[in-house]
Amino acid sequence: MFIKIYSSPDCMQCHATYRALDKQGLDYTVVDISEEPEAADTVRQLGYRQLPVVVAADEHWSGFRPERIRQLAS
Repeated sequence: MFIKIYSSPDCMQCHATYRALDKQGLDYTVVDISEEPEAADTVRQLGYRQLPVVVAADEHWSGFRPERIRQLAS
């Protein structure tokens, strides 16, 4: 499964999301919206204003959502 996280360097919820994904043994790609302006546009197009935005297969969400991460792992 492909997991992409739209993030920024000082985002505490982003770092919590990385730790939770690592704990579940899931691979992911991080996109820093401060370095890639088009990524910020993507986040807005998905309807979000809060980071992280996690895109996994055909679903997506924003914020630190450990229950959603556990669902991905199962």
